[in-house]
Amino acid sequence: MNYGEIKNCDIANGVGVRVSLFVSGCTHHCEGCFNPMTWDFNYGKPFDKEAEEHITELLSHEYIRGLTLLGGEPMEPENQKALLPLLRRVRKEFPKKDIWCYTGYTFERDILNDMCQKYEETPELLRCIDVLVDGEFILARKNISLRFRGSDNQRIIDVKKSLETGTTVLWND
Repeated sequence: MNYGEIKNCDIANGVGVRVSLFVSGCTHHCEGCFNPMTWDFNYGKPFDKEAEEHITELLSHEYIRGLTLLGGEPMEPENQKALLPLLRRVRKEFPKKDIWCYTGYTFERDILNDMCQKYEETPELLRCIDVLVDGEFILARKNISLRFRGSDNQRIIDVKKSLETGTTVLWND
């Protein structure tokens, strides 16, 4: 997996001050995407041990609330394979920090009903994620007043509660 950027003080993509990893590779190609250069799976730098160490170093600061994954598309199967070891490590070393993930895929149809059946990484990856912002960005439904999302079709999902209850539970701050 490649990545386009690691932000060390992101306040736009989840609650609090966050470390954000912008992965490369996305097959959605949403019209009006704010980051189209990350559609290319080869964009940026390889996500290697050095990048993982950099992220964990940034997460070690007390003022950092958590990690956000976005891109590109973190839930592309190729990216899931590379992200799972990172998320395992974050959960182990920083159990009080939360993990947010932005995806153009829909939680029920694409992730639970398709990816969880096809890709062995998906169920464990989901269990590591606290909050999932799902749905493709739709330019005609863009709304800059929305918190943590770009268009009004996108949802902010409490993954832990959703997996516990077996029904989609929207995140409540």
